[in-house]
Amino acid sequence: MTYVVADACIKCKYTDCVDVCPVDCFHEGPNFLVIDPEECIDCTLCVAECPVEAIFAEDDVPDDQRAYIALNAELAKQWKVIIESKDALPDADEWAGVKDKLKYLER
Repeated sequence: MTYVVADACIKCKYTDCVDVCPVDCFHEGPNFLVIDPEECIDCTLCVAECPVEAIFAEDDVPDDQRAYIALNAELAKQWKVIIESKDALPDADEWAGVKDKLKYLER
């Protein structure tokens, strides 16, 4: 089982999770992070670090966000690995509580 970054990360992109990942499985897009399911070792360290609770075990991804499982796998192949935390997006705090953000995902 792998971990999955879901809806809450879009337009926030807090990178606290990146610093604790022992295998560098996070990949960075313009306004979203994804986890490479081929690299993730299921350590769970990233889950507690996410301030917007956007990371789920694959089996625990909410039903209305199951599309993020395939999306993480797809985008991890396209985006570069991120190995150090960065500042969140400038308006991340404003977007943190917003739901249904998939339409705002930038590829």
